[in-house]
Amino acid sequence: MMDYRAFSTLWQQTALPLVAILRGLTPEDAPAVAGGLLAEGFTWLEVPLNSPDALTSIALLRNQVGSRGYVGAGTVLTAEQVDAVADAGGQIIISPNMSVDVIRRSRERGLISMPGVITPSEAFTALQAGASALKLFPAETIEPGTLSAWRAVLPAEVVCLPVGGIQPDAAQMRAWRNAGAQGFGLGGGLYRRADDAKKVQQKARDYREAWRNSH
Repeated sequence: MMDYRAFSTLWQQTALPLVAILRGLTPEDAPAVAGGLLAEGFTWLEVPLNSPDALTSIALLRNQVGSRGYVGAGTVLTAEQVDAVADAGGQIIISPNMSVDVIRRSRERGLISMPGVITPSEAFTALQAGASALKLFPAETIEPGTLSAWRAVLPAEVVCLPVGGIQPDAAQMRAWRNAGAQGFGLGGGLYRRADDAKKVQQKARDYREAWRNSH
């Protein structure tokens, strides 16, 4: 598994540093939805494990995306789930919480680990356990200034990604970026199960433009 220094180098090579969180995605819809996202430049795809038959979707997307990007699972809560994702071909383990067991198993399986943290103590514990990056969750409950304060003490290379409540709004993204965010995780604002692939692609385009305009 990449430590945060190695992951920082990888992340800097990502043209569009936005993670698509596809909660509720089904294997039937996965190819079309992923195709639209890839067309708009999204190369980091997450299927939460509480989606229908999530491991099948992950395997399908991994085959479809190939070397163009990274596919993994969200809502990963146990070490056993890490093993299941790895066996399905997943490359990323994303959690809503900070579980040392999950981080360590991800490291053992050679996967990228993005645990959810909301305090400096959780952040440092995650990094000490081997986390690749930090997911600031739920971002709605904190202000960009909170991240700015964290940045004064976190290692400079650590990638921090706010998740929760992020809209296709350049001003909102700019505020977080100025505070030290290097990208975002996008959930319900980007994808909902009732959305068809065309609608998801349009939302992806809106987020892509917001990101570009946030510079």
